[in-house]
Amino acid sequence: MSDPVTELARMGTDAAGRVVRLHLGPFRPYLISHPDHVQQVLKTDWTNFVRAGVFWRPLQRLIGHSILGEGESWASARKILQPLFTARYTASLAEDMADTIAARISELDDFSRTGQPIDLEHQMTSIVNDTVIKVLFGGRISRDTAERLAPEFATCATSIGFRMLLPFAPYSIRVPGDRAFLRSAKKIDEIVYPLIEQARHEKTRSKEVVSALLAARLEKEGEADLRQVRDDLVNIYGAASETTAMSLIWLWQVLHDHPGVRDRLQEEVDRVVGGDPVRPAHVAQMPYLRMVLQELLRVYPNAWVVPRQTVADTEIGGVPIKAGSQVLISPYTTHRLEEFWPRPLEFDPERWADEKAALAHRYAFVPFGVGPHVCLGQHLFYIEASLVIANVMSRFRPVVANPQQLKPVPGGATLRPKQKLFLQLHPAGRTRAA
Repeated sequence: MSDPVTELARMGTDAAGRVVRLHLGPFRPYLISHPDHVQQVLKTDWTNFVRAGVFWRPLQRLIGHSILGEGESWASARKILQPLFTARYTASLAEDMADTIAARISELDDFSRTGQPIDLEHQMTSIVNDTVIKVLFGGRISRDTAERLAPEFATCATSIGFRMLLPFAPYSIRVPGDRAFLRSAKKIDEIVYPLIEQARHEKTRSKEVVSALLAARLEKEGEADLRQVRDDLVNIYGAASETTAMSLIWLWQVLHDHPGVRDRLQEEVDRVVGGDPVRPAHVAQMPYLRMVLQELLRVYPNAWVVPRQTVADTEIGGVPIKAGSQVLISPYTTHRLEEFWPRPLEFDPERWADEKAALAHRYAFVPFGVGPHVCLGQHLFYIEASLVIANVMSRFRPVVANPQQLKPVPGGATLRPKQKLFLQLHPAGRTRAA
């Protein structure tokens, strides 16, 4: 209960990836970490392992029925949303993303001049939030409104911890976090629904997601179910903003702990970007940055646990599992299995120099999931995170002001550091182009 992320990883690695039965009072899920078993649950036998049961109930009150659900609502949302998150479509949004990120990071100049450190979680979340809002809603949402949206999602993510760790607690009884969760979910609806109404009345077809989503729903169904569109947008926003922001928080402490990695990354950014504004074209010219992000996702995957419920009696790794049982896939554990990752606790971007060689097993690296439910936003993540990092490192020389050993804790299904970090931004020492 006090350290679930680390403890699950200890159990899974001690068992060398074999199936582990957890004893949590009346609740006894199975911990799944071996790549063969991950493949079975998420890919080859995925219809027998559904997003349902006690672990999904806390999230369902916020996400509703869309891309993170099951059945017809998931299939419909997936068909509509998939074209909006292809590599090509994401690339079409990248120029606007680059402008938004560059403008936001230039606002940090005051911190650099005064020497005041930035609150890393607040700034990374705010920058990512503004970027995602631009992609989702275009110019329909003010910055003040966008700034209100991010903390409400953060509250929803962190306030369900009690219910996820004690999923058998009845919903007829209020538990810690319930009131905060319901209050924030209501505020999210108060922001999102008017934006959908506005887009519906405009009846324009543009590349930002809310218009494209409405157009696709109207084309498919002849009318747009506002609750369904709301669920679609909440699912996309939560997946696109929370996960990227958390990765960017982990990154700066990792670079502090590995000065050789930091120096090589800095050299690449300086060589490719120079004093120019960071553009999407620069991202493709920075292979080491991509390797750093891949290793970051290995050591600190966005999802610390991926719950599923069995539909029918089955067997995983020789262990019989009855219908209705809960299984918990732990990417955090899978990414630490020594059989597939030599020196698993060492942060080493060089292992990705040859990606095919790095992956001893196709399903040993699952930061975005796999199979029919694979995360649609992975292209968006790599572009957005790369643009943020390159902008910060080309404009400043960032130094962690309060370095420490970070403890991973669950923020809902997302992995986040327990401690608060601050980043000192020293001037880069050169004049940038306007």
